[in-house]
Amino acid sequence: MTQTNEPDKEACAGNCSSCPSATGCNDPRNADAPKDLPPKAKVNVKHVVLVLSGKGGVGKSTVSANLAYALANRGYKTALIDLDIHGPDIPKMLGIEDARLQSYDGKIIEPVRVTGNLAVISMAFLLPERNTPVIWRGPMKMTVIRQFLEDVSWGDLDYMIVDLPPGTGDEALTVAQLAPNIAGAVIVTTPQDVAVLDSSKAAEFIKKLELRVLGIVENMSGFVCPHCNEEIDIFGKGGGEKEAKALGVPFLGAIPLDPEMRKAADEGRPFILRRTGGEESPTWKSFDAIMQALVDEIEG
Repeated sequence: MTQTNEPDKEACAGNCSSCPSATGCNDPRNADAPKDLPPKAKVNVKHVVLVLSGKGGVGKSTVSANLAYALANRGYKTALIDLDIHGPDIPKMLGIEDARLQSYDGKIIEPVRVTGNLAVISMAFLLPERNTPVIWRGPMKMTVIRQFLEDVSWGDLDYMIVDLPPGTGDEALTVAQLAPNIAGAVIVTTPQDVAVLDSSKAAEFIKKLELRVLGIVENMSGFVCPHCNEEIDIFGKGGGEKEAKALGVPFLGAIPLDPEMRKAADEGRPFILRRTGGEESPTWKSFDAIMQALVDEIEG
């Protein structure tokens, strides 16, 4: 089916000022709407990295949290923005779910600082209860995304990791328009075919936005039995690497399926900090290697 910029006449309410498609719409009712993209948010950051996935349940937020922590531990000034507005899990993973945002002048928001080098912001910090749902349409989400970028006291940043919700919806489009200095996107998948298929859609989405796919991460790639050390491919193995080759994008690495990863998230501690045998752990080594591969890809 051929796609055009013409809106669905039955669905369109004619409210061009709040429509995310207004800049490319040819409807006569949109004649006076601005055709230029919105201005970039004013935030002093060297590299913005979007982390997304084609579908849910592949461990995207786990990768985002541990990647941000690994960068901070290497001395990079790092921000982590949880833009999964309807399902913000980053605070739980970092053990800061009881934190609340502060503002000392009624305008500029102070992020929650996890370490000296890592600051976090999330919709979860604004909810009255942990199980309070966020029932918002696109325009409200667009407003809060700009606030999370521009109205937060981030300081000077080396990296901003943006954890996006699954799929290719409003949040990804909005941050792609608003964030400055976007280095590109990391796409997280698991090895099985259905996840890989959706990851290819995410990669094409990023390319259509004229952004760079920094690489693909294959999560839950094989499981090493703690009793016999036999590797079992529960979800298969190699699907992410194969897709990266097919798309002509870097393969950043594979992360094994590890029960300690789940335990770390439930305890509110990044897996990257688990020091008991940590440096000998294949999972720990995988995260560290992926972080280094990402930095090399961005900074050359």
